[in-house]
Amino acid sequence: MTDMFLEKFRALVPKYLEDEWQEEDGLSADELDAALAEHQFEVPLVLREFYQAVGGCEDLMEAYHYFWDPEELEVDDEGFLMFLEDEEEQFTWGFRVGDLGVPDPIVYRRNNARAQWKSEEGTFSEFVFDMFEWAFNDEEEN
Repeated sequence: MTDMFLEKFRALVPKYLEDEWQEEDGLSADELDAALAEHQFEVPLVLREFYQAVGGCEDLMEAYHYFWDPEELEVDDEGFLMFLEDEEEQFTWGFRVGDLGVPDPIVYRRNNARAQWKSEEGTFSEFVFDMFEWAFNDEEEN
């Protein structure tokens, strides 16, 4: 299968960290497969490519929000595969399990205090690019 998002995610390193993308910034396919082997679910193509591009880059994986390591991914009781949490642990982001076969599924956000999921009305790739734009531009303004 052709990489749909890999190069766009790799481009996040020079864009926000002012450094060239290095192999250690991402996870190899073997590392990723080993980390995901215990799960009883598949991850969407876009999330696989995100981990392959920047899964080893702490500066991006922990920029205001914390992307879960592949082995930490889990499905909650309501049927959402959770992959991201904010630093105050007020919100968690995920995909509906029924959408995991979609290459770039819609992202949902859970208000952890109310345990309610709400659509972000954008795909993972849209969400991630917007999130990094916000995180790094907000940082520059401070």
